[in-house]
Amino acid sequence: MSEREHVARQEVRIYIEHAHEMLDVAALNSAEGHHESAINRAYYAIFYAANGLLATQGLARSKHSGVIAAFRQHFVKTGHIEVGYSRIYERVMDDRHVSDYDVEAFIEPERARTDTEDARRFVQRVERFLQEEGWL
Repeated sequence: MSEREHVARQEVRIYIEHAHEMLDVAALNSAEGHHESAINRAYYAIFYAANGLLATQGLARSKHSGVIAAFRQHFVKTGHIEVGYSRIYERVMDDRHVSDYDVEAFIEPERARTDTEDARRFVQRVERFLQEEGWL
């Protein structure tokens, strides 16, 4: 294994570990009634998982718009990841924008639970792909 591949594998693992941490925190926040924070953490679980995918091609990004665009271009349009996961990503990202920046918005508890569950499904799908491709 080359040094570059070793570094990429380590980066993938770190992103997936961060994704799992965000899922755990999202579930705790949701259970405690901190719905805005739950949505924020659910979003970041997706963001980290998507970056884990991108790291396999040396394409990890820090800008949110760059991550979703690269995820769609390199994994959804190519058929590696189903389009439904792109929709989940977009919806949770939109919910995060509302919960983080619209101070007058009321976030329904069910929305936080749904986003957290969908983020968990997203991370699981990414992990399945990474395992199938030998990255995990």
